[in-house]
Amino acid sequence: MTVQQNEGWKLDNSYQRLPGIFYARVQPTSVKAPEIVKLNKSLAKEIGLDSEEIKNAADLFGGNRVPAGSIPIAQAYAGHQFANFTMLGDGRAVLLGEQITPEGDRVDIQLKGSGKTPYSRGGDGRAVLAPMLREYLISEAMHGLKIPTNRSLAVVTTGENVQREIEFPGAVLTRVADSHLRVGTFQYARNWGSEEDLQALADYAIDRHYPEIKEADNRYLALLEEVVKKQAALVAKWQLVGFIHGVMNTDNVTISGQTIDYGPCAFMDQYDRSTVFSSIDVQGRYAYGNQPDITGWNLARFAESLLILIDKDEEAALEMAKDVMHSYIDIYEEHWLSGMRQKLGLSESQATDKDLIARLLDLMEQHQADYTNTFRSLTLDTYDEREKLFQSNAFKQWYQQWQERLEAEQATKDKVQQLMKANNPSIIPRNYLVENALDSAANGDFQLFDELLQVFVDPYAYSKEQEPYAELPPEPDQPFQTFCGT
Repeated sequence: MTVQQNEGWKLDNSYQRLPGIFYARVQPTSVKAPEIVKLNKSLAKEIGLDSEEIKNAADLFGGNRVPAGSIPIAQAYAGHQFANFTMLGDGRAVLLGEQITPEGDRVDIQLKGSGKTPYSRGGDGRAVLAPMLREYLISEAMHGLKIPTNRSLAVVTTGENVQREIEFPGAVLTRVADSHLRVGTFQYARNWGSEEDLQALADYAIDRHYPEIKEADNRYLALLEEVVKKQAALVAKWQLVGFIHGVMNTDNVTISGQTIDYGPCAFMDQYDRSTVFSSIDVQGRYAYGNQPDITGWNLARFAESLLILIDKDEEAALEMAKDVMHSYIDIYEEHWLSGMRQKLGLSESQATDKDLIARLLDLMEQHQADYTNTFRSLTLDTYDEREKLFQSNAFKQWYQQWQERLEAEQATKDKVQQLMKANNPSIIPRNYLVENALDSAANGDFQLFDELLQVFVDPYAYSKEQEPYAELPPEPDQPFQTFCGT
């Protein structure tokens, strides 16, 4: 494998300064005919790459060569998958290294779908085009929605087919993340490593993501506190826009607080707390309404992994960790309630707000109202007469109470609407539009895909160009299912 022109790469490999149990050196598997079908030029510039140079780097994004400074590895980790604990690791991903951006930040550059690794567990290590395009599209939409997320730099087709239930065109995604440190990485260290290995990992995570806690009295307890804060804020943001992750296993919970792994994810149309789209979540473990509690459960697994570092006395460590974990739900509620107030144009806090919000959500669920478009209508103060929710007497009563609550703040109508527009997206990646875009793109037509990418640069714009993308699906999407693509 040859290393060619620099293209702006400034790669480091700090993860490899950890003990060797955390990774395996591996080269991406070469592909037959790599071709770039999607390149994120703005992201390339942001991380310091030459967008003119890399637009010709299909061989790099396909894994046929590595960039200057790269020492490729697959990372080891474990995870609770649907509550079942198992050894995992990068089974179809290769970390090329950590790009140092012009601002001095450090971001992982990872190829997904780049062939077998020691952690492939019998898999082929490959990826299919449509799921890689889904991750590209949804991760960029999440970025536009101002939700912490990994991002997508490029998708290449490989010129080779991948066998699933039938053959599909193969692809490789280049993913950019603050890091790929996961709760599952710590579970792996606790179960298969030594205490020294675990401490080295924790110190690395602190240095990389939370250097401000290095001098804390108990930096490992402080690490737990910081990750709890980040994840509580993240899942609140998911709930506020109706995002359903679909596979909230502990190996998909990042220490940095970014959303990662866009396999069976989707956005809710009709408001229903029990909504599930993932074909593999047959029990509804990761349903929309369960996401806050599951995040707490996942964080408890992180806390368990850290106990030996928090205090040598297990009982003392457990009590300290419990105190932190008990704070999770309050932190989540604070973020969610604040976000919901802003969605209703409320700048101040009153004791009755929680009840006002709860009654609106109950009415939305009762009348099967669309989540995003209900808040869009409230923001614009325009109501479709065909919508059952808006014609109900209960909603009219709620609306009057909401208006009285707004009047209590004495904010101008313009200021209220500005606040609501900033917190209620005009559009979300509607599932039917995403599927149409992916189907067309898989057949070589990227027009709808590119249009969706463009409108999701700013989902809060409320522009005329966005109006067609706010349309509901022709039929309710409750039977809609998403798949992991593995």
